[in-house]
Amino acid sequence: MPPFFTPNPGATPTGPRLGTLHTSHGEIQTPVFMPVGTAATVKAMTVDEMEALGAEIILGNTYHLMLRPGEKTIQKLGGLHKFMAWERPILTDSGGYQVFSLAQRRKLKADGVEFQSHIDGTSYFLTPERAIEIQEALGSDIMMVLDECTPYPVSESEARKSMELTLDWAKRSMTAVLRSRGSFVGDHPSQLFGIIQGSIYQNLRKECVERLLDLNDTKNVNEKRTTSAIGGLAIGGLSVGEPKEELYAMAAHTAPLIPAQFPRYAMGIGLPEDLVELVGYGIDMFDCVVPTRNARNGQLFTTFGEIQIRHSRYAEDPRPIDENCACPTCKKYSRAYLRHLYMAKEILSSRLNTMHNLFYYLSLMSQIREAIRKDQYEEFRRDFYRNRISADDATRE
Repeated sequence: MPPFFTPNPGATPTGPRLGTLHTSHGEIQTPVFMPVGTAATVKAMTVDEMEALGAEIILGNTYHLMLRPGEKTIQKLGGLHKFMAWERPILTDSGGYQVFSLAQRRKLKADGVEFQSHIDGTSYFLTPERAIEIQEALGSDIMMVLDECTPYPVSESEARKSMELTLDWAKRSMTAVLRSRGSFVGDHPSQLFGIIQGSIYQNLRKECVERLLDLNDTKNVNEKRTTSAIGGLAIGGLSVGEPKEELYAMAAHTAPLIPAQFPRYAMGIGLPEDLVELVGYGIDMFDCVVPTRNARNGQLFTTFGEIQIRHSRYAEDPRPIDENCACPTCKKYSRAYLRHLYMAKEILSSRLNTMHNLFYYLSLMSQIREAIRKDQYEEFRRDFYRNRISADDATRE
């Protein structure tokens, strides 16, 4: 059985790298962008369309699926893959981001988080062990530890307090996974990712990485198993309001601290320029709602920048969104038609816009991998920005 992650030969600790993730539901080539399917669906897309666009892995969300339809229902129906008819890998978030995003509807405690459902007000208590239990019931290929996503701005003392809580929950999550993994039968058990917190404080980020690795090594004394408790490390607590330069500085500082045998995942980061920059620091995995959410709001991503399709300048524009794009939307439909759909609030607007944005993101990652393969990443990066800067102002926003 191959290891869960194999970086390509010649990968360096601090630069862009290629790799392969091995799961029970197929291999994933990295660097990879993972579309977000919070409630067992990538909004506006069918799984057949997602496969045709080239998505290798998608995300589900523990918190939202716990609320509805409930993990027991999904497990009874054969697990999340079968439930949503998606045969490729799935990563599930633990609910840690909801600790941040639903701050007004939760109470943070030492042993877990009490949530008040945004659906009907019912109270739910999510512990590290419970988050693992839910993700195992869903049948995730990659599970995340429960963590506290540190807000911004925050003092160093508060960031440390949050980091300590995350580390304690990581230890409990590891213990829960190892307890259940002994009964696993197959080639590729679900993998658990630890999460690195520490806000914008480099010393905390470094300490968090070291202590997560120490926890993992401690678990290795169990002679009954041959694999580590964690299969990857994620950088959390970024893209939560901090200046862009701080985001990049923390990613550049943290990525090389993660040993080469672990995939590096930048959680919730997903503007095109962010992907280009962070791949250069050695990040392997990304996810974000930006391409799908912004598509529904009329923002479309192109090789020359972003456009807002609602603008009147497109009312009679016969061109596709991006003449360099080979997506189904650009092959058939004009900017004028897409603007009409958006202004008329037609459902088809969300579908066509989402299809284009996801194709753009997945194609961008494919181009990134090819540039790394040819040892031409810096040239690719320069061209990426040059195309955006030199585009005709009449077609830009």
